[in-house]
Amino acid sequence: MKSGFTAALLVVAALSLSGCDQSSDKAQAAYNRQDYTTAISLWRPLAAQGDAKAQSNLGVMYANGTGVAQDYKEAARLYGLAAAQGDATAQSNLGVMYANGTGVAQDDKEAVRLYGLAAAQGEAKAQYNLGVMYDNGRGVAQDDKEAVRLYGLAAAQGYASAQFYLGYLYSHGQGVAQDYKEAVRLYRLAAAQGYRSAQFYLGLMYVNGTGVPQDYKEAVRLYRLAAAQGYVSAQFSLGEMYANGQGVAQDYVRAHMWYNLGAISGDSTVAASNREKIAKSMTPSQIERAQDMARKCQASNFKQCQ
Repeated sequence: MKSGFTAALLVVAALSLSGCDQSSDKAQAAYNRQDYTTAISLWRPLAAQGDAKAQSNLGVMYANGTGVAQDYKEAARLYGLAAAQGDATAQSNLGVMYANGTGVAQDDKEAVRLYGLAAAQGEAKAQYNLGVMYDNGRGVAQDDKEAVRLYGLAAAQGYASAQFYLGYLYSHGQGVAQDYKEAVRLYRLAAAQGYRSAQFYLGLMYVNGTGVPQDYKEAVRLYRLAAAQGYVSAQFSLGEMYANGQGVAQDYVRAHMWYNLGAISGDSTVAASNREKIAKSMTPSQIERAQDMARKCQASNFKQCQ
């Protein structure tokens, strides 16, 4: 992305759907009820017989350390066996390992090749990750239009990450004509799935009245959702809203609390500066209360921050 906002690869390994084989079905059922020992005992002989789904699923278990000691090299080996048979999930997961250099030597071009194979089969995660490669110019020439196309394919399947990044491209007119309303629509879809970046950026759209009527209360609501997931920019922005009385009653104590949390979580320079500025308009008891609220909020993993 030319703006400097870097799209992130999705790295969570996913299982392949089981086929019609009875043992595969039993293994899948065991996995679903978290009986990993049974799942492994059923998938292992199938994998040894060349069953691509079993190879792929065992690879996931080794990649995640589920029921076995985590072993990225073994995961890559198993993914490779399944990928060679055309298993889209294995191709996608192995692509992630090459992109990140996990269990294999880092190789963006090989990641692109594998993502391409899986994406052609309609694998949403691969479509998204291939879009990221084009977006960032990794393993391929940077191409916003191709990123838009690939994000669009994954977004149409309900992929929250793709919905968000496609919305970002629409918002900034990168690879596609700038369209704030379409950006809002896509952000909203991702936000509804709990995607914190989408919640924050949709909140910004409401603050600025971009693609939607200006609505500070809705912005505050969205910022709260993202802030509860530890999103630093949302925490800082809530401090701004409380400091300025936008969408909420002006409240320096809560503004101080959110600035403080933003400073602690990562946006230290600006958030800390704003915290110190607002502290000049507060009494010592108010500052003490704000600090206590910040401690309780952080201790509750941002769940008790009112």
